[in-house]
Order: sequence, then structure tokens, then C-alpha cells
Amino acid sequence: MKWLMTLVLLLMATQAWSKLPDFTELVQESSPAVVNISTTQKASNRYHQFDLPQGVPDIFRHFFGVPPQAPRGNPAPRSQQERSSLGSGFIVSEDGYVLTNNHVIDGADQIFVRLNDRRELEAKLIGSDPSSDLALLKVDADNLPTVEIGDSENLKVGEWVVAIGSPFGFDYSVTAGIVSAKGRSLPNENYVPFIQTDVAINPGNSGGPLFNLDGEVVGINSQIYTRSGGFMGLSFAIPMNVAMEVVDQLKETGTVTRGWLGVAIQEVDKELAESFGLDKAAGALVSQVVENGPADAAGVKYGDIITEFNGKKVTLSSDLPHLVGRVRPGTKAKLRIIRHGKAKTLNVEIGALPNGGDVIASNSNMPQQSKSNRLGIEVVELTQEQRKKWDATGVMVKSVKQGPGANAGLINGDVITMIYGEIIRDMSDFNRIAEQLPAGRSVPMRIVRRGAPMFIPLRINQ
Repeated sequence: MKWLMTLVLLLMATQAWSKLPDFTELVQESSPAVVNISTTQKASNRYHQFDLPQGVPDIFRHFFGVPPQAPRGNPAPRSQQERSSLGSGFIVSEDGYVLTNNHVIDGADQIFVRLNDRRELEAKLIGSDPSSDLALLKVDADNLPTVEIGDSENLKVGEWVVAIGSPFGFDYSVTAGIVSAKGRSLPNENYVPFIQTDVAINPGNSGGPLFNLDGEVVGINSQIYTRSGGFMGLSFAIPMNVAMEVVDQLKETGTVTRGWLGVAIQEVDKELAESFGLDKAAGALVSQVVENGPADAAGVKYGDIITEFNGKKVTLSSDLPHLVGRVRPGTKAKLRIIRHGKAKTLNVEIGALPNGGDVIASNSNMPQQSKSNRLGIEVVELTQEQRKKWDATGVMVKSVKQGPGANAGLINGDVITMIYGEIIRDMSDFNRIAEQLPAGRSVPMRIVRRGAPMFIPLRINQ
């Protein structure tokens, strides 16, 4: 009887094993189009340090190639040395266009592409886009093997994917896993809805392709989540649909322009949703509208909640930059918004994303006049100078006592510009609105804090 049970278990295990995918054919057909990328660079006059871009948390690391360790003793100044950086890439056209990550070639004096047949060719940088971390190279060769470009929109969570690259310089290493999530937003990465996978990715895999089981490239391996510098189960790839839009622009002009709506937005949490009378927390809450920007011209107002852009739902506020950034400037688009609890559609002409934007400054120079109210806060009117400097109306919080204001998170220096859909122009507006606020429910309050506009929920219990 035992032998029969053992046989059944073996048959079940064999059957389960037979359902696992076989990657051999995929790897054999796709590997010739994957390349190794190395660079030489005359570095700055200092010893080497492994630096992350300013503002990026250490836990999110790009995979810069690991440079040789400095010799013992007193190493020569960096200006007298050259540094090699290793990464990956793949050929997207027979005439020699190669796609990789921007951080793989950033600052390089020379770029070399090593092919599967061991040829090494010097590459020309056609253009790069730091915002999406993509770079397009060109080598002087013909009839090169190419990858097949897939549709990343069709990827499904749980689907098998395969990466080919050069982790730690080990060429043509193959790893496999599944799609863990789609549309991930990472710190300081506003325009890429990353594909999250559990494929083993390490330094040197940067710029390499992510394949689906049909052998199509659906992503470009770009970042990892790590505490140690190595793979920990979370990898992030740039969707191929986003990458090819960048490639088209780099081929045409060598640069990339992105769509711009001209709004500052914030997440809609449960309490804010309740304060705006929404059934669920979803959408992008407009906290600021840039004067004379595309949204301003279309009639968007702060306090509007954007729920759709060109027919695509905006569930999280981070969804909106992904959608707008991919639209070419000058394109007509439709915004679905909720204003005062009612849905409305606005037509907007998308602008070009500027290099910088205006910042609302804060100022601690407060006038003497003050007033207390049922919110448990003391406020002062803005001076003419402050109104002109900030291009805003409202009242400034001078002190916060125990009460609804403190519970809402107000702090000294906050400028209150709107409560419950009504604009605050001066002290009389504030006092009148504060006295009329309903008790027992949350209402939205717009404030400007250290130059950043935002909405917070305010609740008066009695």
C-alpha cells in the first residue's frame, strides 16, 4: 500500500513539474540581441565613492557597475584615472540602435558595446532622458540581431518573465520570476509606472531586457529595492511602451518633451474622501493650479478631484503624472473631475513640461492683529506684501491650541486659503465660515505650508 501511495505522489510531482515553463528556446533565440555595455570616464579629482542621486532614499539603488577597488596606499587622484562601468542593453534595430539605462552611461567619455559574438564596438550616444532613466545608443553595424518588442500594457500580475543581463560582469546570465505588480511609483520617479517583479536582478543587470514567455521585451530592468546592495526579491523595470515613446523622441530630436497639466496634486485618503462627500478614496486632489497653465485655461480649480484622464481612471494621485507625461505637448485631452460632489468633464490642451516651476514662499513676519475662533486656533490676516509675494488670499495660523485645528494637524505658519469649498479672502470671511461649519462631519480645508499647498480634513465635533 505504501508503494502505491509513493507512486501516486511521484506522479503528482511529475505532473506539477511538467507545468513549469521551459525557458531554453526563449533564451537561445533572444540572447544574441542582448549586449554588455562598458564605459570609460575621466572622473573628478577625488577618490571613488558610491553615491546615489540626491534625495533618493538609500533603499532604492540604481545598479552602477562595480569599479575596481582602489590600490592600497595612496591612490592616484581620480582625474589621473579612468573608470569602467558595466551594464546591459539590447539591440532594437538591425542598423545598430541599442537601448539601455541612462545611469549606465551617464558621464561617460567613451561607450563600448560588446555583442554576443564577442565583437566590441564603440557606440555613439544619440540621446538620453534622466527622467525615465533611458539612453539610446548607436553602433556602426548592419544586419544585427534584434529583440521583439512586446506590449507592456498586456502584462498581467502573476505572469512569468525572464531577465538576461550581466550581473557583476557575468555575461548572459538568465533569471526568471513573475510580475509582482504594475504601475508602481518610486521616490523621485514621477513619469514611470514601474513593473515590479521578483526576478533576481543585481548590479550589471541595469538596462537589460525583461521578456515575457513569448520572447517579447516588455520592460527594461532599472532599479532594485535593497538593504544590502544585492537582490532582495523586489526588482523594478521600465515598461516597454513607455520606453519606445522615449526612443521615438530621442531618434527625432535627441531629447524628450513631456506633457504638463500645470497642477499640484495630493492623495485622497479616507478622511479627505469623507470631507468631500465621496463614496471612496480615489483620484488626484488638485491643491494648486498654476496661473495661465493648461489646467487653468481649461477651468480646473483647486479642490477639484481628477478621476479620469483621456478615459483612463486615476485611482491614485501618482497615476496622473504617468498619464499626462506620456502625452505630447499640444495634444487635446479630456479631464473627468468631481467638483462640489458633481462629476464634470473639461477639455484641456496639454502643455510642455517646464524645467522648473514657481514656488510659494513662506514668511514668518506676521501682523499684530489676531483673532480666536471655534477651531481652537489664533489667526492673523496676510499683509499686502504677503498677498502680493505669495499671490494668495487667506489667513495665517499664529498659534494652535487644543481643539479641531490641532486634531486636523494645523501648525503655526500655515496659511488657510479655503474651507468647505469657500475661499478665504480676509479675516471676516474666515470668522463667518468657521462659525457656520457643520458639526459631526469632516470638511476639506486648503492650506499652504512652507510653500506647498494641500488639503486636510477638518472635523468640528460640537
